Amino acid sequence: MEQNMDRRKFLSFLGTGAAALAAASAGLGTLEGKASAVSKTADHLFGYNTNRVSGFFEPIEPSDSDQLLLPRNYKYDVVAAFDDVINKKGERFGAGSDYNAYFPIDGSNTRGLLVNNHEYTDIFSIGPVVDGKMTAKQIEQNLYYQGMSVIEVYRDENGVWKMDTNSKYARRINGFTRFELTGPAAGSDAVGKAKTVQGTFANCSGGVTLWGTVLSCEENFEETAEVSGLNPTHYGWVVEIDPFDGKYLKKHTALGRFHHENTAMGLAKDGRVVVYMGDDKKDACVYKFVSKGKYNAAKGRANAALLEDGTLYVASLKSGAWLPVTIDAVKKALADSKFKAPSGVSGSREELLAKFRTQADVVTHCHEAALIVGGTPTDRPEDIEISPFDNTVFICHTNNDSHGNIHGHITRIFENGDNLAAESFDFEIFAAGGRQSGFSSPDNLAFDSNGSLWVVTDISSGSLNKGVYKSFKNNGLFVIPTAGPAKGEALQFASGPRECEMTGPFFTPDEQTLFLSIQHPGENTTDLNNPTSRWPHRKGDTKARSAVVAISGFKRNG
Repeated sequence: MEQNMDRRKFLSFLGTGAAALAAASAGLGTLEGKASAVSKTADHLFGYNTNRVSGFFEPIEPSDSDQLLLPRNYKYDVVAAFDDVINKKGERFGAGSDYNAYFPIDGSNTRGLLVNNHEYTDIFSIGPVVDGKMTAKQIEQNLYYQGMSVIEVYRDENGVWKMDTNSKYARRINGFTRFELTGPAAGSDAVGKAKTVQGTFANCSGGVTLWGTVLSCEENFEETAEVSGLNPTHYGWVVEIDPFDGKYLKKHTALGRFHHENTAMGLAKDGRVVVYMGDDKKDACVYKFVSKGKYNAAKGRANAALLEDGTLYVASLKSGAWLPVTIDAVKKALADSKFKAPSGVSGSREELLAKFRTQADVVTHCHEAALIVGGTPTDRPEDIEISPFDNTVFICHTNNDSHGNIHGHITRIFENGDNLAAESFDFEIFAAGGRQSGFSSPDNLAFDSNGSLWVVTDISSGSLNKGVYKSFKNNGLFVIPTAGPAKGEALQFASGPRECEMTGPFFTPDEQTLFLSIQHPGENTTDLNNPTSRWPHRKGDTKARSAVVAISGFKRNG
């Protein structure tokens, strides 16, 4: 048997024992998509009978150029870039484009609403911050340019994707928009008795619900809250909006408050809604929420009430158990006279007993509560997706240089009985970043209808093209086929411009278009007269702009 392994081959440890390892070493140990009769998920591709996009391109090589590079016969259109006008009101597209979600209008694959997250501002959007202190104008711009955009997009007769600024739906949602709090923290002392709050910002990734709304995740919110004089407990939640209804704006406190990366929603075998979530920071945990009630498709958006009442769990990878993050569990742990605060939790036992009195306190200070009950600190858990083929759960652990995990890995969870609501699980390291795979620091994930995994990378701008990261060059988008002649290989599909990361991959239902965000090109720029990137290289433009692009050129396969 040929034991040599291509540098882009994964060691996918599927199954157990030496036989599985030998198969993996031969490039055979890849995910075999078993089309099992498992429960429905909310992923944007699940259930579509579409073409299969992967395997029809010639992989590109890593690049350090200031361009968005794609395989031969593929092209991209810049649909919206920072500060573009998006509607008749003159509202402008935000900064730091991240997550994307496409919603067809009247079932169309060529016209729909595109929801885009705006994670943070930069020197190109608010100018240089002098001595670390924003001016009043910069504080206002910082709040305005974060949040979300809802835009209407369409493909014209020439096959070019454009934004329709006459749309009745197009709007901005930002740091000034009012939101309703739901769940245990709403109106509680933990959030200053607030039932409504000002704004959303630090919007990273997200997810689509079973009832057709978007869940947007507030991640690194502290700095914006502090500089704006806002209560930090009002941020770090999961936000829900309806792309077609501008008045629908909620923050669901039952899902916990931490550095949310994204959500992945599915159904348990008994019909309860399950939401997986990652906390994107070093030594943070993986969570899931299981609703008390059951999903009823006939109720439509009213199913959102399921996100207000249920049980929040944290993963213990040591024991393979989902541990309840509840006030009863926290009090039980603190009742032990031998209790010793784990790393990441500050305060004496008495101080913690005073801090955690209600479930509102638990969800508001979720990271500490999760560690107290026994959650496992992990290496920056970012995007989580549920496989459409076998209900296994994929988690990007981007990296953690504090523990020597320099290139990150993708963890795969097997829920007991293939039931998303199970309280126990097993897991494996599905893929490890590094020279052997050809990529480093996996971030966002998406499945196509062929079961192939699309992975974007997030090497920090300060590390790109240096040291152990040099061979990877700029951040990229990779496709990992799980069947066919290229199965088990990380095939590079795109290379981003300088100092960017590519985020939010999302296909139209027919998989003929892939929306992708180009976030923070030229991030290390300190002098606007000498930017390190000028992407997207608009004529006469002297700055780099975060943007969302539409990639086309995919071939049909049946």
